[in-house]
Amino acid sequence: MSVLKKTAKLPPRRLSVAPMMDWTDRHCRMFHRQITRHTWLYTEMVTTGALLHGDVPRHLDFNQEEHPVALQLGGSEPADLAKCAKLGAQWGYDEINLNCGCPSERVQKGAFGACLMAEPSLVADCVKAMRDAVDIDVTVKHRIGIDGVESYDFVRDFVGTIAAAGCATFIVHARNAILKGLSPKENREIPPLKPDYAYRLKRDFPQLEILINGGIKTLEEIDLHLQHVDGVMIGREAYHNPYLMASFDSRYYGDSTAPRSREEVLKAMQPYLQEQLARYGNNGNGLKLNSITRHMLGLTSGLPGARAFRQTLSDARQLAAGDPALLLRALARMQASAA
Repeated sequence: MSVLKKTAKLPPRRLSVAPMMDWTDRHCRMFHRQITRHTWLYTEMVTTGALLHGDVPRHLDFNQEEHPVALQLGGSEPADLAKCAKLGAQWGYDEINLNCGCPSERVQKGAFGACLMAEPSLVADCVKAMRDAVDIDVTVKHRIGIDGVESYDFVRDFVGTIAAAGCATFIVHARNAILKGLSPKENREIPPLKPDYAYRLKRDFPQLEILINGGIKTLEEIDLHLQHVDGVMIGREAYHNPYLMASFDSRYYGDSTAPRSREEVLKAMQPYLQEQLARYGNNGNGLKLNSITRHMLGLTSGLPGARAFRQTLSDARQLAAGDPALLLRALARMQASAA
């Protein structure tokens, strides 16, 4: 096991990128880190079963450059979560986050995710067990309610119970989770957003760190939320329009370093592609170039010629060649298309 060295000082969680299944793997996070130095990055959810009975390095290995990086766990057994939190700390993660917000039926069958909001005492036991096992932050990501429970009192009491167990940071996806009848995608779109619930939590628990998540797409929206809560977590907009994050360091962290241009981001990713392909291969059962480049398709979102960029990065023949220079060829084709 290769334990990675953590950064000496962690930035505040003013901005973060949400854990997103099938998207925020270590290649995606490495790409995002080329755009923003200080924004917190979160893993995809990793279940306790996957760590206790599966391939630990495959699930936990990450790049040192990703710090600050948090491991999100899915589970509901305090002892299992404690063991997995300890593994995460040993591997060098900066935070352990418990998923109490995922509404998928597959997750519900494992008795965790959003359905845990109905059992705040169990969540408190899980948090306490993890906090006893590690010396890094243990946080909780949750919804504001489940099914037809619309009362603010529900989420207020949930947060109060978990806070009493020692959790100081809550990431609030400001929608209800509908556990039956809606797909995970529909659960991200149909239940109405109620950001004022997150705002009220901050007013009622000023000593806690409250982050808001859900449907946030613009810098103006981020600015508005930060007037009321401690931090903002961006989800799908960070994936589909990643260059939105280019201004995060200067705007929210006081970093005067000029952001990298899109071309500089692509150049910075080339050595990583070369190293990963040399290490894991580009054929057979090894790493495919597309495993990395698929996360970069949105880099030129909104620009003239962006379609040509995406087409080049998705070209099966060029991907099969395994040449990292494909990144700059895609940019050149975009520029030529826009001319």
